[in-house]
Formats: sequence, structure tokens, C-alpha cells
Amino acid sequence: MPTTRRIDVVLLAVAVVWGSSYLTAKSATDALPVPTVLFVRYAVAALACAVVLPRFGGLTRDERIYGGLLGLTQAAVLVLETYGVARTSAGNAGLIISLTLVLTPVLDRVGLPGRFFLAAGVCLAGVGLLVSGHGMRAPGAGDLLMLAAAVVRAGHVVLVGRVTAGRALRPLQLTAVQCAVGAALFLPFAAPGLPATARTGAVTWAQLLYLALFCGLFAFLAQTWAVQRTSATRAGLLLGTEPVWALLVGTALGGERLTGLSVLGAVLVVSGTYWGQAVERTHRGLPAAAARDAVPHSAGTGATQAS
Repeated sequence: MPTTRRIDVVLLAVAVVWGSSYLTAKSATDALPVPTVLFVRYAVAALACAVVLPRFGGLTRDERIYGGLLGLTQAAVLVLETYGVARTSAGNAGLIISLTLVLTPVLDRVGLPGRFFLAAGVCLAGVGLLVSGHGMRAPGAGDLLMLAAAVVRAGHVVLVGRVTAGRALRPLQLTAVQCAVGAALFLPFAAPGLPATARTGAVTWAQLLYLALFCGLFAFLAQTWAVQRTSATRAGLLLGTEPVWALLVGTALGGERLTGLSVLGAVLVVSGTYWGQAVERTHRGLPAAAARDAVPHSAGTGATQAS
């Protein structure tokens, strides 16, 4: 598979996993307090990293420093998202977080042509149809928390691109540090609720493990690996398909009804994302023919080795 397509597939997989995370997190927070869910999510991922990390070498000074920084911003995203989805619907959460799509290029300060913002507008129109298709209520506390999460996530995507550009930072090591930072941050708040996990049923534990290993470990690792090899704006476009997957998961597993407007909205989000990809790729001087053989433009030696 060509390099750019492989990167796109990885980012799309992250969007699918994150799209499914809202229904999973909402169900988990119905059974356990939010801090407990966050701590278990990070702690399990950190333990998994600890098992495999020795095979890939220790941590460098830069990996500790920048991994710690990214761990703080990632934890901020997750705390806002988890408290937000606990106070709103899974559908609302997935729709509002898609605003990361238009916030990322603004924070990235990339001088993109007007066509990119037209493509982003198509995506937003799609989100609007998705919203109307499910009758989104007036914004509440959960919706505002999800809006804050969209802003912080856009900043996190940009930060990943900035701190990893030209540095020998390996994705696995960065992910391990992020998970350890998150577990340490949430442990004091989760401690009172940890005894309740002993009485938690198998379904809730399955949800926690999914959040930890797929929505956490895999998504953190894959996002870091991919953003090192593409632009933050392109990553934001692909991750912007998340509301479509949130809608599909909610329909298939959460009992939500898929309307004609919802289908049209999903088509617009995907179409706008693809259009925006093409505009952004051309703007970076990577026409489709050349992009197929392009090498990572910002990956350091360590990142290349990690791949």
C-alpha cells in the first residue's frame, strides 16, 4: 500500500475506534464514576505498554519530556470528553467533537486556500444534517464540555505534529509515557471508587478494556505514528469522519434510528473530508501521482525505526 494511503488508513481506523468510544464510555460511566473509568482506561494501557516496551528499548530524555507534555493535553481531552458524554447523548458527543475538523487548521496556522474551507463547510453541513436527523436538543453542560474537548483535541493534534517534527521520538515510547501520565493524574480522583470495580460485571469490564486497549493504547500510538508522517491538518480531516462512525455505532448497537437526513449528512461528511484531503495534499505540493511514493515529511530517525 502506498505510504500516504497507509497513513490515511491508520488515521481512519482511529476515527472508527473513537467514533465507537462514545457509546462505550457512556455505558461505562453509567456503571462507574468518571474518574474511575478514566484511571482504569489509562492504567490498563500503561500496563500493556510496560509489557512490550522493553523489547523496543528504553526511554530517551526527549521522549520523557515530550511524552509527558502530550500526556497532559491528551488527558485534558479525555476528561472533557468523558464528562461531556456522561451528560449528553453519544450522538451529540460524536457530532460536536467533529468541530475539531475546522479548528485544527486554524490552530495550525496553515495558510490554506479557500477551497479547503469550502470542503470544511460541506463537512459542517453534513454534521448539521446529522444533528437534525436525530433532533439535537438545546446545548447543555455536556454539549459545552464536548465543544471544549474539540478545541483541546485540535490543539493536541497540532502539538503532536509540532513536537515530533524533526525529532527522534518513537511512537510506542511516547504512548507509554502518555499512558503513565494519565494514570498518575487520575489515580487520586479515582481511588475512592476503585473498590467498586471488584463488583463490576463482565460487560462493564469489557467496555473498560476496549476503551483502554483500542480507544486508548491503539489510538494514541496510531495517531502519534501517523501525525509524524503527515500534516496536522490532514490528520484532522480524517479524524473528522468520527461523527459518521459514532452515528453508525449508535444505530447498530445503541438503538438509534438512522433517518434519510442522517444518511445524507454522513455522505456529506465523507465527501467533504475527501475533498479537503485533496486540497490540502495539493497545497503541500503532493499531487496524487507524487504522493503515492512520498516519504514521511516530518518523521525523525526514531520514528522511522519504530515503523
